[in-house]
Parts: sequence; C-alpha cells; structure tokens
Amino acid sequence: MTETPPAIGLARGLTNYGDPDFARYLRLSMARSMGYSGDLLKKPVVGIATTASEFNNCHRGVPELVAAVKRGVLAAGGLPLEFPTISLGEVFLNPTSLFFRNLMAMDTEEMIRGQPMDAVVLVGGCDKTVPAQLMGAVSAGLPTVQVVTGPMMTGRWRGERLGACTDCRRFWAKFRAGEVDDATIEEVEGNLATTAGTCAVMGTASTMASLAEALGILLPGTAAIPAVHADRIRAAEASGAAALALARAGTTIRDIVTPKSVENALRVLLAIGGSTNAIIHLTAIAGRAGIPIPLAKLNELSDTTPVLVDLKPTGPFYMEDLHAAGGIGAVLRELRPLLHLDCMTVTGETLGQRLDAEPGFVDRAVVRPLAEPLQPQGGLVALFGSLAPRGAILKRAAADSKLFEHEGRAVVFSSLEDLSARIDDPDLDVTADDVLVLQNAGPLSPSGMPEAGYLPIPQKLARAGVKDMLRISDARMSGTAYGTIVLHVTPDSASGGPLGLVRDGDRIRVSVRDRRIDLLVDQAELARRAEASPPAPANPARGYARLYRREVLLADQGCDFDFLLETPGRP
Repeated sequence: MTETPPAIGLARGLTNYGDPDFARYLRLSMARSMGYSGDLLKKPVVGIATTASEFNNCHRGVPELVAAVKRGVLAAGGLPLEFPTISLGEVFLNPTSLFFRNLMAMDTEEMIRGQPMDAVVLVGGCDKTVPAQLMGAVSAGLPTVQVVTGPMMTGRWRGERLGACTDCRRFWAKFRAGEVDDATIEEVEGNLATTAGTCAVMGTASTMASLAEALGILLPGTAAIPAVHADRIRAAEASGAAALALARAGTTIRDIVTPKSVENALRVLLAIGGSTNAIIHLTAIAGRAGIPIPLAKLNELSDTTPVLVDLKPTGPFYMEDLHAAGGIGAVLRELRPLLHLDCMTVTGETLGQRLDAEPGFVDRAVVRPLAEPLQPQGGLVALFGSLAPRGAILKRAAADSKLFEHEGRAVVFSSLEDLSARIDDPDLDVTADDVLVLQNAGPLSPSGMPEAGYLPIPQKLARAGVKDMLRISDARMSGTAYGTIVLHVTPDSASGGPLGLVRDGDRIRVSVRDRRIDLLVDQAELARRAEASPPAPANPARGYARLYRREVLLADQGCDFDFLLETPGRP
C-alpha cells in the first residue's frame, strides 16, 4: 500500500466542512478570485507575516520588504501569501509594549498554524515584535526565516551626530539639569529620528536582530543593515528564497533554535553589550522550545565572554557603523572559539561552515579582537540575594564601576505615580550615595513591567552635577539607556517579593564581584512588614488584561504565559 504524499501549499490544513474534497474545491475557487493562475495555486506556499502599521514608525518600510520577499519566493518557484498580524510600536502602546508581546506571539502562532503554508517569513523590527514573532513561530514549528526592518540612519544637528534613542536620553538629562532650554530640546526632538527603521543604537530592537542572526534564524550579515539601505531590500528577497529552500529540505525552526544555538545567542548578547530586555525575550523564545535559561548560566557565560562591540549606549558608535565594520558576522568570527559551530542556520549551512567564508574588512575601532576586548567580561550580570531570591539583572557595560561595590540608604518610590510626583521635589531627602528604589513596576503590577527602571536622577542632584547613582526596581530599562541600574528584581513587588518590603532608610548592599544584592533588614522585621502589607490588587474584570494577569510568569521565565511554554509550570 503506497503512502499518500503529504499535502503542500493550499492543500494543507483544509477548512473543516466534513468533506475534504469540497473544502479543497471551495478554497481553490476562492483563491482564483484573487487572480492567481491554476499553475501558481499548485505551488508550495510561503506565508509572509506583515507588521506594517501607522502606529509603528519603525515599520514604515515593511511594505517594501514584503514585496521583496514575494519576489524571492516567486523566483524560487513558490507562491507567496502575505497575512497581517498585530504590530507593536514601542512608544505608541499603553501601558507598555511588553504587555502586548504575548498577545502578538499568540496571534502569530495561530495564524501560522491556521492558514495553509509550507514555510513562513516573519517581517518585523520594533523591540517586542521580533521576540513575539519568534515565540509564535517556535511554537508553530514550521520552516521559518526572520527578516528585520533594520536600524535608522543617524541625523545631524549643530555639528553633532544624533540617533534615537540614547541621544534622546542624553539631551533629556541635560534638559532636566537645566543645561538646555525648551527651544533647544524641541529642536533636538526634530532631529533624533529622521529615517525609517528601529533605534540607531544597540537598543532592544538591534539586540534582538543580532541575536536572531546568532541563532541562525536570520540570513547571515543582515542584522545590522540600515533600514534605508538597498541591501536591506535584497536581504528580504533572499529571505523569501531561503524560506522555500527550508520547506523543500524539511528544516524547521526547531532544527535551528536548539540549546546550543541559544547558548551562542547568549554569547553574542554578552559580547555586544546588548539590551537587558533581551534576557527576557531570549528566555521566552527558548522556553517555547523547552530550553531553560537559568540566570546562573548567564553569569557562567558572562565570566568567559568579553565585550567586543563599542556601540551606544555604552560606546561612541551606531548600528550603521557596525554594519560598515563587518556586522554580526565579524563578532561571530571573533567569538568562534567559544561557539557551538555545528548549529544549523537558515542557509542550510552550519554556523562553522558560514564562518569559514572570507571574512572581509573589519573595523577594529567598532569590533575589537577577542584578544583585545573592551571589557574582559560580558556586558550583563545576574545578581542574587535577599532582595532578589530569583535574580536581578545589571548591565555592567553601561554602568559606573565605582558603584559595583556599594552600600547605601534606600529612597523608596511605591509606584510609578509616586515616582512622578516626588522625584523632582526639592524637599526630597536624597543624596548621591543613596539607592533609589522603585516598587510595583514588575510583570504582575498594573503597569505591566514598563521601561521605567531608568529612574531619573532627582532634579536637585542633576542640577548639582550628579550623572549616575544606584537604582533598583522590578521594572525593565530601554536598551538605549545607561547607568548603574539593577532591573527585573524577582519575585516582583506585586507578587509579594522582598522588593515590596523595602522602606525609606533601609540599607541595601550591592556587590557585582560577589553577584549579590541584599536588603540589610532582619527577617523578623520583614515578616512584620509582610503581615501589614495591603492585599494584592484584584484581577482585571475582563479581556486580555485578565488573561495576562492570570497567566504571566515573572522575569526569570521570560514573562511568557505559563500555558504557552513547551513545559508549563510555575516555580
């Protein structure tokens, strides 16, 4: 008895009318109404997830990229069919784009599962979009290629080179300190983001693009191409052809996202001084494949992975400079002795085979040799202790090393509203040696873990010349930000973590050397405070917010929904 060959193209996943032959007949008749020829409708289908939105400036170029992907699929002998999903424009969403990341991941997964396609190309870019797409795609399990929109080009203003959004924070700090006036800050505002694309620095969007290339799910050499560069369009066309080749070879995203490739991505994250957000996102992507990322493992890798890339927010360069300097390929070649070279990539080659190619020019001012790093250890480190039993994250590449061993008095803000109301109060009892603490800004808080961890320097200190001080919260921080800031404190305040028990005047000790963060208050006093703490806020009454509050996991598990993990289960 001969086996029936597996269905391909529009014959896959037929709508259930109780009659498969009728379902195929009806589907093809409706497809013909869109003007496709009968021959084209017999070809394998590459779905293209499009995220164009006028609420997402980073994705202004998505329609052009989708058109290029289609050309690549058609030229390779397939049928490209685009479909829309949710789009997450970082600065246009309330309360925060992370709140909607899992919703977009669900949308992406279900549209890949529910529609007939043999492979999928994901077109995205803005911070939470790429992780959402990869989370959904890992769960769906098809042959997959990621395409990113690419970073903005920098602008020019009064002889300075400006790029969103590190320079926006630099000028906002000057404005708060009284160093620039209203007219100047408005002029700067008009010169920060002057082209299509994601932030021009090593923020979260560029970090996730870099990690996608390190994972092998993005075509080699394409993470850092500027959004407005013609190579960005050519990369999209090549991605369409690559997706069809993966489908024909039977290579799925699960063959590419593996424990070894995830470790490679972590190495790259540490070497590029990437965004702290990437720890949450990579943990969520890996979790969809049942791959854990313990924060202790992060420290192990960080101790043996030097920082090689000198981009803002920690250095002077921008993403366009990284592209010209050799891109992520140059970083991977330097890290080669530390990488798993047998990992499969979307080209059909292993990582080792890819890196065997002629390296080309590398600008050593931007990408340092492995033997001459910028810093001997990785850009991120996890801290544990009585204040963060399940861990917290510090981006030491963007921090002041003078504060790496520090004990200070806590100045506590109980919420974002409290922070906004009091941070600039001239009567605020605060000194540069104190520790600013923000509570109730984690995943289970009403604010949904916003990028509020970059607590501003109190205005009276800023005007006195203070540029940095130790800040601690259960919130996140934009990848474009800088400073000595401890983030993602877990458990968070809203779930009853010790951070919520800190009071003004408590002593807090941080030791990067010992990987410790401790609240120096005895357990009896903490128990008394816990007993007196107000009850947790009630769950939202309805809709996605209710689902989110019920299912979201904490930062150490990637803030994914428990029921979407490969292996569900809360600690």
